[in-house]
Amino acid sequence: MPSNPFPLSKERLLEVYRTMRTIREFEERLHVDFSRGDIPGFVHLYAGEEATGTGILCHLGDGDRIASTHRGHGHCIAKGVDVGAMMKEIYGKKGGACNGKGGSMHIADLSKGMMGANGILGAGAPLACGAALAAKYRNKGEIAITFVGDGASNQGTFLESLNLAGVWNLPVIFVVENNGYAESTSRDYAVSVDSFVDRAAGFGLPGITVDGTDFFAVYEAAGEIIRRAREGGGPSLLECKTVRFFGHFEGDAQTYRPEGEIENARANIDCLKKFAAQVTSQGVISAAELEAIDKSVLALIEDSVVKAKAAPLPTEADLTTDVYVSY
Repeated sequence: MPSNPFPLSKERLLEVYRTMRTIREFEERLHVDFSRGDIPGFVHLYAGEEATGTGILCHLGDGDRIASTHRGHGHCIAKGVDVGAMMKEIYGKKGGACNGKGGSMHIADLSKGMMGANGILGAGAPLACGAALAAKYRNKGEIAITFVGDGASNQGTFLESLNLAGVWNLPVIFVVENNGYAESTSRDYAVSVDSFVDRAAGFGLPGITVDGTDFFAVYEAAGEIIRRAREGGGPSLLECKTVRFFGHFEGDAQTYRPEGEIENARANIDCLKKFAAQVTSQGVISAAELEAIDKSVLALIEDSVVKAKAAPLPTEADLTTDVYVSY
């Protein structure tokens, strides 16, 4: 039996692969079903960025809180939100994570520490600061993480949150998922610094940039700053350079992307392929074991879609539930 050179056991490595594969197949299926007209509303897909969300969130427990973005399905799955409940939510059905009243951009599950996806760019940052402040007062070593894209990093709420976190020394981590585009605008055109770490430094926060398509690079960097936050070391920023396989939203013609960019990304910058090559080349996991996971994940996704389509819609009486005011 070959030795394991990785920082995780074989069992944990298989779990990591299952999480990333689940995110990928979940998004690939939504891409197909949305094009058929089966899914109401808007969806923004996370495919291509799986190593970032998984590499960070596998360090967290249910007591740790995260604030997500409009591209939040991957964060939800990596944080442990039930796939079946997510699918029902996206289809707008009862039994969904928010009983069909939130949809793709508002999936939440507080029992898992998932405070919600968010349709407002940068809006998760102050929410994560609030969760981090609560965690600091509870003093149980819990943390909060907020995700933003490279475009949302230009929002005032994000920059104000960096400052607030530094002033209050909060156990919060700001993750910039830099996939190169803010909707259709190149990151090189719209951001005034070469590295988001420079922005963190302007507020007195340490930061690090990693290859967001390399699970192990993300895992190692996230582990260090999460440990630091848990021990009272305060906030940090983590920039993950990654790539998205689909457009900003489903239906995006992506005419702003150079010819062949997406094909190259799928062929040469696929985080799942990279992970599989790393673990199989060391003999820790076999290709057959990964293929078995692939099959079981496809079955899970198919089952979730079948149940979502069969689930009932919310009723008129449901309009006045899950709100703060009693009518």
